[in-house]
Amino acid sequence: MKLNLENSNPSKFLPLLLPAILLAAILTGKYLRSTDSQPYVDAKAYLLAQVEPAFGFTQPLPEHIVLDNGKVALGEKLFLDARLSADDTISCASCHNLPGGGADHRVHSIGIHGGAGNINAPTVFNSGFNFVQFWDGRAGTLEEQIEGPLNDPKEMGSNWPQVINKLSKDSAYPAQFSMLYADGITAANIKDAIATFERSLITPNSRFDKFLRGNQEALSLQEKHGYDLFQSYGCSSCHQGINLGGNMYEKMGLMRDYFAVRGNPTVADNGRFNVTHKPDNMHEFRVPSLRNVALTAPYFHDGTASTLEQAVTVMSMYQLGRSMPKPDIDAIAAFLRSLTGEYQGKPL
Repeated sequence: MKLNLENSNPSKFLPLLLPAILLAAILTGKYLRSTDSQPYVDAKAYLLAQVEPAFGFTQPLPEHIVLDNGKVALGEKLFLDARLSADDTISCASCHNLPGGGADHRVHSIGIHGGAGNINAPTVFNSGFNFVQFWDGRAGTLEEQIEGPLNDPKEMGSNWPQVINKLSKDSAYPAQFSMLYADGITAANIKDAIATFERSLITPNSRFDKFLRGNQEALSLQEKHGYDLFQSYGCSSCHQGINLGGNMYEKMGLMRDYFAVRGNPTVADNGRFNVTHKPDNMHEFRVPSLRNVALTAPYFHDGTASTLEQAVTVMSMYQLGRSMPKPDIDAIAAFLRSLTGEYQGKPL
């Protein structure tokens, strides 16, 4: 039997793989092997330890990642520099405001000349853990993602020759680039520095992370109940992994036609179809991360949900095909608020 994991939730195949892993454990004797600290290794615990990392089950964010500090510092400076835009008014931080949760809280971001974009800006925090970038997944890396806003006439409206010319005339950039890159200021090096900075934007130590690490007091009873509901309703089938999302595509309106009810369809609503032109990808989007979700309203690619409770209600109706009672909605929303982490050691 061949398992096709593309555009699907890998955890669906867990029941199929467990018997094979159990057999392997029996043959190798691993689930009975003694250790000094644990004389008997439980079979179920062993199986989960082998399966969970491969299938992206929820894990706490790392507290630190190793990056080139020089590139991080240069990338941060570039991230905040409005000279990357054609009219020197828009920086990366204009749409991805770090004090505001890495987003701009608009339905559509505002670019040069006051023009509005076509889609809601996702948070830049923890974006290095996403398996692709943009809602439609058209960029495979953070470096590729930078090409989009910089060249988009509705966003920064610029181009690389223009940007390189501006930065080369700066009093500090040429020396900074030369210290880090043998060929100085180039498009590839600018993208590398910004992407390195963006990979540093991790937000560990949320109360949920502390709970995952064993602190049972980190969550309230309502939040724990919300987490249980989050799993039992099936929310975690898409929102899983280290980012509680960001590692698969899913159709918006899986159980009911979201766009027919909302009305006024746009090209952006096509989602991944705009990239692949395959009918099966119509209305598919990269599942968003839920990290720091309490800080990133409005929600969805179209920015139509203004509160967590509204977002949970819509997801329940259109993705799960059922309505939730209000206490369950409130409990799940409470759990989602426990996902707010820290940036550079300070609570967001």
